[in-house]
Amino acid sequence: MGTDARWSAADAARHIALPKRSDDKYTRGVLGVITGSAEYPGAAVLGVEAALRTGVGMVRYLGPERAQDLILQRRPEAVMSAGQVQAWLIGSGMDFANREAAAEERIAEALRQTVPLVIDGGALDVATHVSGPVVITPHYRELARLLDEPVERIAAEPQKWAIEAAQRWGITVLLKGHTTYVTDGVTTVVVEAAPAWLATAGAGDVLGGILGSLVATHSDRVLADPSLLVGLAATASYVHGVAAHRASAGGPLTILDLCANVPPVIAGLVGGDATIVDVT
Repeated sequence: MGTDARWSAADAARHIALPKRSDDKYTRGVLGVITGSAEYPGAAVLGVEAALRTGVGMVRYLGPERAQDLILQRRPEAVMSAGQVQAWLIGSGMDFANREAAAEERIAEALRQTVPLVIDGGALDVATHVSGPVVITPHYRELARLLDEPVERIAAEPQKWAIEAAQRWGITVLLKGHTTYVTDGVTTVVVEAAPAWLATAGAGDVLGGILGSLVATHSDRVLADPSLLVGLAATASYVHGVAAHRASAGGPLTILDLCANVPPVIAGLVGGDATIVDVT
């Protein structure tokens, strides 16, 4: 994997963890999720939905009661209690400037654990002062806020600023967009799998769920080698984009339709079926 590499189906296939006959729900990876809010409970539903469809063994959701109820209506297999996890997904559907007190407590507890972190928009501020493997998933406006730079500068040179953020804080950055840039400041990967129709509410919540699942299923390897986050983040973006193409079929899409297409995209990747996954 080299600098400025274009991510392909073959690259993505190498970052999908296949379950073994000896696996159970715990050894396949448990993802802890701290997302959503009283104002945006749907973000939590979408992230959990996407994570479960990507192949994680279990999702533990910790969040507002309203979001818990909605998740259980949609996905009764989700667990609404604390316990051991292999990775955390934090921040989707939260207001970074006004996080709920209960969310602050949950985030603080998660940050004390030695597991990889996937951090989305509403918690990006915590990513700049935590240790351990971290991948953030901002769009360019969120990255501008994090770097305290004008939005126009980030939009004009997104790859440059993604690398700057990764190097400044020692983290992996997935800068979302029609063209996505993933970098740890050393290796940079470009992903161009998303249709323009994907620019819609909820898309980032689903990307977080896909990435959280991939990180949880590779947790031990990520702890040993945090640079693996670049490939996992690029794969999440690739799966997200190809599933969007399938859901769209050239027209508008809904985010739950995108989620429904994640399993067949993964099946195509691991089965080497280019007719399913080749959109470039």
